[in-house]
Amino acid sequence: MLESLFRASLEAAKARELLVPYSELDASVSLLLPPPDAYSVLGKSDRIKLIAEIKRASPSRGFLAEISHPGRMAKDYESLGAHAVSVLTEESGFAGSLDDLVAVSREVSIPTLRKDFISTEYQVLEARAAGASFVLLILSHLSKVQAENLLAFTHQLNMAALVETNSESEVDDALDIGSRLIGINTRDLKTFQTDITLFERLALRLPEGVVRVAESSVKSVEDVRRYREAGADVVLVGEALVTGDYQKLIPAFVSVA
Repeated sequence: MLESLFRASLEAAKARELLVPYSELDASVSLLLPPPDAYSVLGKSDRIKLIAEIKRASPSRGFLAEISHPGRMAKDYESLGAHAVSVLTEESGFAGSLDDLVAVSREVSIPTLRKDFISTEYQVLEARAAGASFVLLILSHLSKVQAENLLAFTHQLNMAALVETNSESEVDDALDIGSRLIGINTRDLKTFQTDITLFERLALRLPEGVVRVAESSVKSVEDVRRYREAGADVVLVGEALVTGDYQKLIPAFVSVA
């Protein structure tokens, strides 16, 4: 499944590049003002921080929510206390688009994350052009060299990267390439099974200077509290917000100390 998602995302990006070549996109991005600093906004605090996600569907769960106005939803997220907004832009499995990212980035002042299956500089440029402050880099697919090069490229664009890990070796690779914002996804992207104890084990490998992001498996404030007790600085939450009452959940989540 993971390989097919990366392949679909890359093919879609190549099709867009035929319409807007790399050089043209790069030139337009060079004129933009720097985006909000995700590293600073998501830094360690006396309370958990929240990346709230715009997510219509997933390959494992299918349709989740009808989101007609992602910008409006993101503005709600921000007003309720979210620290950043993640936008699924992958089309084939998640029913997302870059247009969603543009709409969200225009409506909020907090950092926005392009959550997709990124493997090329062009996709990072697209994210920056669409208003993103940071991008997701998934070490379950990217080689260490690929991830290092893409991380460096994001920094050239005044962006940040959330480097996602799912194993001890991936955590070590993330540290080796100088990642400052490291996610531990407790969902296995090959089987889509979740295991919240994975964060508790892998977070021990992360030094204090790294911002620790817990991804997946959050259904309740108790799950957020458990992640916090295991050392999480940030939680990324999608499904619970789009299928539940996010107006109650977000204030409850960000109150966890």
